[in-house]
Formats: sequence, C-alpha cells, structure tokens
Amino acid sequence: MGNICWIASYPKSGNTWMRAFIENYIQNRNSPVDINALFLNSTAEARAERFQVYAGQGRATTDMETEEICAIRPLVQADIARQAQGTVFVKTHNFLGEYRGCPLHSSAVTSGAIYVVRNPLDVCISMARYFDYTVDEAIDYLSEEMTGTPNEVHHVPQVISSWSANVESWTGTPDDQILVVRYEDMLDQALKVFRKVESFLGMKKDPARLRKAIRFSSFGQMKAQESKSGFVEKHENANAFFRQGRKGQWREQLTSEQVARVVEKHAAQMARFKYLP
Repeated sequence: MGNICWIASYPKSGNTWMRAFIENYIQNRNSPVDINALFLNSTAEARAERFQVYAGQGRATTDMETEEICAIRPLVQADIARQAQGTVFVKTHNFLGEYRGCPLHSSAVTSGAIYVVRNPLDVCISMARYFDYTVDEAIDYLSEEMTGTPNEVHHVPQVISSWSANVESWTGTPDDQILVVRYEDMLDQALKVFRKVESFLGMKKDPARLRKAIRFSSFGQMKAQESKSGFVEKHENANAFFRQGRKGQWREQLTSEQVARVVEKHAAQMARFKYLP
C-alpha cells in the first residue's frame, strides 16, 4: 500500500475546502493556515513542473499530447509518494479509471481517497461563474464524456469526464479505502462529516481540535483571506475563487428547462445522492 490519499472531486465541488480542513487539522495551529500555503501535507498532481522532468530536453509539457501526459502519470505519482514524509494528500479531478490504457491514479502508491460530491444543479452555476461560461455552456460541459482541463503552462490536462462518469467512477463500487462525503452535508452537518474524515485519517477523536479546524477552514474564513491576499489557485477567468459556497442556488437561478436538461443526463447518480428535485 502506498502513501497517497487522493482528495478527489468533480471541479467546483468542495475539493479546496476539504484540503483546507485537513491542513488545519493536521497542523493544529492557533491561527488559520494560509490558503496560499496549503502544501505542507498536500499537493496538486497536475502541476506541470512534476511532468516536465519526463518531457525530454527542450520540450515543454504544453507540447505533449494528453495520452503522453497520462503515460507518465504513474512516474510522477511515484515521485510524489517517494518525496513525501508519510501520508500526502493529493488533489485530483481525474475520474477513477484509465485513459487510452493509462491509469490516471497509480494503485501502487495509493492508500485511499476522500471523494467530495456536490449537486450538479449547483455545480453548473458555480462553474459558469468561475470559468466565465453561460449556464447552458456549463450544463453542456457537465455532460461531455472524456472531457478535461486544458494543457496549460502551469498545469497538465486532467481527464475529468462527465459529472456522472466522474462520480460513478469513484463511488459506484463500495470501498473501505474511499470515504465519500456530500458537499451539502459539509455545510449542514459539519461536525458529523468532518468527524468521519478525522476517523478516516486514523486520528483519535479530539472535539476541540476538530471544531477549531472546521472554524479555520470555513468558507467565510477562506473568502476573507482571498479578499485580502488573493488565491494562487484562482483561474484567470474568475473574479474570485470563493464566491458564495451555498447550496440550492439552482432553485433561484436555473430555469425549469435547464433543470430538466441536467436531470435528463444525470438522473441515475443524482438519485443515489438524493439530488433529484
């Protein structure tokens, strides 16, 4: 068994919030961890400099095809595992599977995963605001099979697939090594959900430490930090990374036709997580 614990999700579903909680819990400081320094115990697998080592002399990762990137993912992930001191929490939006025969997550270095799922009716709104899409464009994006992120200077492509395929790949088969949590429960039942995370990490029950980590990683705390100092993970098209963080925004902002389009494509997975209107 390896030492990578994946922090996995479809984009705009609470991945950063989960990583911030874990950093605050593990570091156990008397003040919130800087959101621009969430890398003491965690990292992002898609950082281009990790792949550059294997790109070949004089070649940039932006010159590589997605298939080439995926072929060297096991090498990069082995580097991450080897360089870590103990367990390392690694952000991923890749679906759990293979791309053209290449595994997107190396089982040889994996210890487990925490998967955060969020209602796609709210995800499409968050994605639209964040990436400067129309809502209809975001709804289309959620339904595209084998879609992913672009090949950029600082980040290699991630193979996300559709919302349903991403969710099903991580949660469809029960696995004791994968903890699945709903974004909405992180909002409504923070103590209960993050206690499960605490237990999953193998930590002894510590109510005071748990409450402090929840408080220090709250949406309001992170939004205030971004307003003051910015956030290095913010996309260039976004005005802010932390916008509202609410649930149920779709009831106010989506038309009945838009809701129907999302449900038509994702009803099976939405039903599993009690997201059907």
